[in-house]
Amino acid sequence: MTTLKTYFENGLTADDYINQMEVNKEEMQTIYDNFELPEDARLESVTDKHLKAIAITEDWCGDAMMTIPVLLKIAEQAGIDVRFVLRDENLDLIDQYLTNGTARAIPIFVFMDNDYHQTAVWGPRAQKVQEFVTETRSDLPAKEDPTFDEKSKEKHQVIHDKYKNTPEFWQEVYQSIVDRLVHA
Repeated sequence: MTTLKTYFENGLTADDYINQMEVNKEEMQTIYDNFELPEDARLESVTDKHLKAIAITEDWCGDAMMTIPVLLKIAEQAGIDVRFVLRDENLDLIDQYLTNGTARAIPIFVFMDNDYHQTAVWGPRAQKVQEFVTETRSDLPAKEDPTFDEKSKEKHQVIHDKYKNTPEFWQEVYQSIVDRLVHA
């Protein structure tokens, strides 16, 4: 079995990950450029933990588009070394972090200490973002319905646009990640 240390060492740096992106690169960069970390004394306690992180992701993922810029800003401020591992090429890794025991939902951020022992896991969404997604998708027809694919695509676009244009969501992601790290 591959260890977290091996995944980390073989992972892409942030620059390498961004350079290989083909889908949400521009939107992710825009969020990164526009997201500002709040004044937050808790980040000092995170810095003191000397963490490393693996971000399990894919560049087509709208949740990753919104959350990775927030993770990168936290990492820069708190000195967290982040590496990116592509989910679809590493199913054995994502299968250790299934959402609700069944879904290969991404992104998943695995935080580790200097000895590569897992200290915290975050993802795929902050609670308030999850509530928005659940509400937005609540009136979708059954998967068997002939209009499901079209309606699902429409909902996906609504969610994607909201992710790109809602700084409050970015702050929710920030608070959720930092809360997880402070209490790890």
